[in-house]
Amino acid sequence: MQHRDAFQQQQQQLQQQQQQGTLMSIEELERGAKRLISDYIGDSDSVNNLLQDEEDSISSYSIHGSGAGGGGGGGLTNNNDETLVTEDDVNFLTSSTSQQQQQQPSSGLQRRRQRPSSTSSKRRVDEIGNQLLQADGNARLEHDILRKSLNLIDLGPTATLLQQFEEDEEGGDEELVEHERVLERIHESTRRLRAASIGDGGGSGNQHPEIEKEESSSLLDYEQQRTRIVRQVLTMVGVTAILILLVCVALALGTIAVGPPKQPVGAYKIIEAQVGHDFWQYYDFYAGKDSAGSNGHIMYVSEQKAREEGIVNVVTETVGVGDMIEIYDDGDPRAEENWLAEDLAFLEQLKRKKLEEEEALEREKQEEEKKKKKKHDEKKKTDNDDSTEQTKEDSATKEKKANRLLEEVERQQEQEQAQQQLVSSESIVTSDEIKPPRLEPFNPDQNSDVPEETFVVISSTPTPEGPRNSVRLEGRRRFNRGLFIIDLRHMPAGCGTWPAFWLTDEANWPVNGEIDIVEGVNYQDTAKTALHTTRVCRMDDVPEGSKTGTWDTAVGIPDRKTGIPDMTFRYAQDCFVYDPHQWINQGCVASDLKLEGRSLGVPLNQNGGGVYALEWDPVYKHIKTWVFSPHGRVPSNLRDALRTATNEDESTRVAPDTNQWGLPYGHFPIGDGTNCPAGHFRNMRLVINLAFCGSVAGNRYFMDCPKQFKKFKTCNEWVESDPDELKEAYWKIRGVYVYEREWQKQWS
Repeated sequence: MQHRDAFQQQQQQLQQQQQQGTLMSIEELERGAKRLISDYIGDSDSVNNLLQDEEDSISSYSIHGSGAGGGGGGGLTNNNDETLVTEDDVNFLTSSTSQQQQQQPSSGLQRRRQRPSSTSSKRRVDEIGNQLLQADGNARLEHDILRKSLNLIDLGPTATLLQQFEEDEEGGDEELVEHERVLERIHESTRRLRAASIGDGGGSGNQHPEIEKEESSSLLDYEQQRTRIVRQVLTMVGVTAILILLVCVALALGTIAVGPPKQPVGAYKIIEAQVGHDFWQYYDFYAGKDSAGSNGHIMYVSEQKAREEGIVNVVTETVGVGDMIEIYDDGDPRAEENWLAEDLAFLEQLKRKKLEEEEALEREKQEEEKKKKKKHDEKKKTDNDDSTEQTKEDSATKEKKANRLLEEVERQQEQEQAQQQLVSSESIVTSDEIKPPRLEPFNPDQNSDVPEETFVVISSTPTPEGPRNSVRLEGRRRFNRGLFIIDLRHMPAGCGTWPAFWLTDEANWPVNGEIDIVEGVNYQDTAKTALHTTRVCRMDDVPEGSKTGTWDTAVGIPDRKTGIPDMTFRYAQDCFVYDPHQWINQGCVASDLKLEGRSLGVPLNQNGGGVYALEWDPVYKHIKTWVFSPHGRVPSNLRDALRTATNEDESTRVAPDTNQWGLPYGHFPIGDGTNCPAGHFRNMRLVINLAFCGSVAGNRYFMDCPKQFKKFKTCNEWVESDPDELKEAYWKIRGVYVYEREWQKQWS
């Protein structure tokens, strides 16, 4: 009775759980067990195949039927014919397969848990199988593992109660009994299937064919997926490469269609024509003392004061015949210009002159050696050899006379050849065809019936305080390139003067550089152009034959430590203002040779002035300078460009072409591939000024002005005396012209 009461109490608990929906039905329990087993060994069909296909085997295991007439059921056995899984086990676990496929899940295990993916299912089953193996045949432990894995209720001692109840009394609740039997069969069948799948010996046997098939299928799926991913990656790479290629092709076609970016490489176009009364609008008047670096003995005045004192003026003058230039008609052989050939001939002449100088030096050395040898021989000879010595002297004298005669003959031959060439060139034009050249002003005013030219005049005046009142004009526009031309009829000259027409950015000096286009000191008579920069700007890479000038020299520079002058001969080719082997702020200085002694100062003024031009072209990597004097020697292209610069009709303006002007006297390579980066020169403006004495003219006063130095010991004293010579210290400018190249597309 005690067992019956306990069983009835347990039965009531099951009925209550069934009413509350927490107790699984028999069908749900079977389906859960079947899913657990099928997940481990493959799928539900694999379980059925254990009975249907007797030829399938798992390594050393096989499925055996009962025979044609035998009554025994089939099952999963090993090679020793030990039955591991009976046919009843498999039938029990697969009895609900057809019901699972036909019925829709409504509650219980199917509703609460969906079938996981292949990977997660195998992982879950492997975990359960490992737990069952670790149970080591403990039925109760295996029972608990399966119950927890299938989310079943704990029946506690139901099996024992059921056994005791059956012993005491047949009957009981069929549902409770069936529930317990299902659990018993589940853990027993699962254990046997697990043992069959891993074989005797703890899992070292071969796998079931279904498991091997599924693993092969998984491996095939993995390979297919991997192949698919590789194809996708290769496709993406190919598409990307095609897109990049298309973009490059589009850019190339676009570059061809649109062209390269614009650069300042076109023809020169007038930017500023500073002439006449419009001259002042391009400049500001600086008022105040000179800079500390120049330290000139002057006081710069404002525009108003300069006009009041009459040191700035605009004058128009009639051009006399003597100041006009000869202009030949087109087609006249005398109008043909070949400045390049002339300059090349000049360079050849310089080479010959240099060679002659070297030969003369060599002859002097030989004569000195002869004299030394002669004196040496005289010491060895006696008084009886006087007659022999006289004979030698006579022979030497005869040799010298013969050499002189040969030189004179060669000179006469050269003159005759030159006359023959002149006659042959003149014979081309007959006397009837010869026309006299036209005499015209170099740059006459427009819309004038008489030959007139307008000039800007800048001068200075003395003051009671001592320093002279002067003018300093600072350009309003900043430049980074351009062609700068000044047409002068007179420039300041004389002792103590220091005029300059230059480019600078004084607020950032010498970082942004300085270019002196025209600069004269005292009585200097040869044009020079100087560049001043920071470090790393040397002019030792100038192509040979690219200029007609030479470099200024730097000799006698005092050593900074000892003060001893360095007499080593050097050219001033370093633009660095503090180069230790040059004078302070000397820079790299190009000096004219073709017009040496007549291209600056007093000689220039005597020739009626001249035209100076500087080309600053970072794109073509150079700075070049020219000087032409007198005006009759100005190339026709440059003359026509200046004449037409103020034409209202742009189509009638002539663009200057420096290639038609011959070689410059100064050539400074700048930019990439040179020893002077182009960035040394930037953001500069034009400056025109007239200074006196100071750090250059004043320091050279005792050398350049020895006559004045006898009476006035300093340059400042000389200037304060207001000598008549300073009346020649004035600018007379026909115009300043600034050109820049037009921006164009140019293929490199």
